[in-house]
Amino acid sequence: MSELAEHMTRTARASSAPAPRPRDAATLILIDRSAEVPKVLLGKRHGGHVFMPDKYVFPGGRVEPHDRHVPVAGQLDPAIEAKLMRYVSRPSRDKARALAVAAIREVFEETGLLVGRKVEDAPRVPADGPVDPFAAAGVRPDLSALHLIARAITPPGRPRRFDARFFAADAQLIVHKVEGVVHPDAELVELTWLPIAAAQKLDIPPVTKRVLTELEARVAAGFGHNLPVPFYRVLRRKFTQVML
Repeated sequence: MSELAEHMTRTARASSAPAPRPRDAATLILIDRSAEVPKVLLGKRHGGHVFMPDKYVFPGGRVEPHDRHVPVAGQLDPAIEAKLMRYVSRPSRDKARALAVAAIREVFEETGLLVGRKVEDAPRVPADGPVDPFAAAGVRPDLSALHLIARAITPPGRPRRFDARFFAADAQLIVHKVEGVVHPDAELVELTWLPIAAAQKLDIPPVTKRVLTELEARVAAGFGHNLPVPFYRVLRRKFTQVML
């Protein structure tokens, strides 16, 4: 049994309490392939968090309702869109789109890095409306550049559960940076760029380690949109994996 399978099965079997419903979530792995050895970006979570304190993770978080309505510069690849609509209740292109936008938005909120394209006609922010970081920077998210690496549902037994989609994008798509987002009192207290082999030696959750292995294999296979995507979850207290 793999480390992830053992961890998810043990977690599910250790708890008899009713399991909270998983929340849709998205993560974005930024990968720098400008050198011979690719590097990925990870952040260390604040020690005061209920969910995975002090762990190194990929930036990410839950999907918000307004993620469906953010203007974008490029659409999801059809193969990725189809994979995002498998094994979900009420599948729709809008939901798939919201997952991808959420991944990019969460990266900005947690790291200050904006991924997308600079545009001249970025929507203006209403004087009495919420601040749109993309509009303020003249940027629109580019969904066409995203790759889907994996999907995983937090097993029962955790105080919070997420149905997380792990996306990846090349670091060259970072077009804007806001300073001061990462600090000792923030959600992420530090950021680090590391080769995948070095990242796997950090204090990371088993699912992060598994996704890093999957990412490394995909890069070696050409990093194409049509590659199969693993989906990890626990059903009837047993770890399962299917390919999307």
